[in-house]
Amino acid sequence: MKSIYLDIATLLLELEAELRSLELWEAEPPAPEALASTQPFCVDTLTLPQWLQFVFLPRMSQMVELEHPLPQNCGIAPMAEEYFRGSSLLAAGLTRKLAELDERLERG
Repeated sequence: MKSIYLDIATLLLELEAELRSLELWEAEPPAPEALASTQPFCVDTLTLPQWLQFVFLPRMSQMVELEHPLPQNCGIAPMAEEYFRGSSLLAAGLTRKLAELDERLERG
């Protein structure tokens, strides 16, 4: 397995751990209709943490497992910064992890 896949797999696990530590990890998935949104980040049907858990993490994990080509630019960190702006959650660790993921994908 190439280095990038190992790096991304590690970052995905760390991202999940951040979501869990912030108590943003949900036990039950959203309705199938919510997951079928055609909007970027499913902004019309999911919160950002839900999108990360139920859309992003599974898709990226599958790409890593199958060694499929990875996106070169995700840009999720700015979205997270905006989402958590003004929030009482201490989401800096989550946002930092997303920035690391964005940077690693850009480097290829």
